[in-house]
Amino acid sequence: MAVKAVTIGFFDGVHIGHRRVLKALLEKDSGARVLTFWPHPRTVLQQDARGLYMLSSLQDKKELLTGYGVKNIEVLDFTREFASLSAEEFIKSYLIDTYHCTNLVLGYDNRLGSDALSTSQVAELAGRMGMEVEVVPPYELDGIRVSSTRVRNTLQDGDVESVSLMLGRPYDIKGIVVAGNRLGRTIGFPTANLALSFPLKALPANGVYCTEVVLEGRCYRGMTNIGVRPTVSNSGVKTIETHILEFDRDIYGLELELKFLKRIRGEQQFADLEQLRQQLEKDRNMCR
Repeated sequence: MAVKAVTIGFFDGVHIGHRRVLKALLEKDSGARVLTFWPHPRTVLQQDARGLYMLSSLQDKKELLTGYGVKNIEVLDFTREFASLSAEEFIKSYLIDTYHCTNLVLGYDNRLGSDALSTSQVAELAGRMGMEVEVVPPYELDGIRVSSTRVRNTLQDGDVESVSLMLGRPYDIKGIVVAGNRLGRTIGFPTANLALSFPLKALPANGVYCTEVVLEGRCYRGMTNIGVRPTVSNSGVKTIETHILEFDRDIYGLELELKFLKRIRGEQQFADLEQLRQQLEKDRNMCR
């Protein structure tokens, strides 16, 4: 019987741990299938969903999986009815009856079914149901396991360089350039204000970052501020503003991608615009 290999997971961010699973999967079957879910189970089950921000949109995730060699991606609609399936019911209905799976590849921390079976329990159950099962060990950096949760927590700390190591690429966000108050232009630092294309996208901690800006297929160096702009506003509204170095074009309405390379400093409040301008000069020199 021909090998039909399958793996299961949410794959948020498609980090280097996920890629180890994908490598094991594709070694078994170049036409292997990835089963993933949308929306995130926590949003459906209301498990602290208010604080959930994700590393990748569904479209981003599919593009990343495809880029790493996956030809067959199935997005399963995660509903309360779907969540009520036991691990055994899921394996029977989906892996066996629908996808005719012969080889199951699991990440070390998979949980499956309404009974939340662990990876070892799923492997035992699937083995009894006629599948060959491989459990892929975790990927560790500095002795700590890489996981989507760890990536999110590191991002919240602003450590975008460590995030890049865990993802195997710089962390990025995408959005549309929208109108701002144009204050930056008055002190020599015009900015592109970004409205996120995926509102649930996780953001790095407030602060100033050196970024790579991708616009219309071209790359530029940028200086990005994420925060509430305490020197010039008391609204408390978080904004994403990027000063693109050696660039002066009207780009309102265009899509922008930001890749975070390094954190320069945290968010600060300055006494006046002149102090802010002087600090921005230093920040820009750091980016250069």
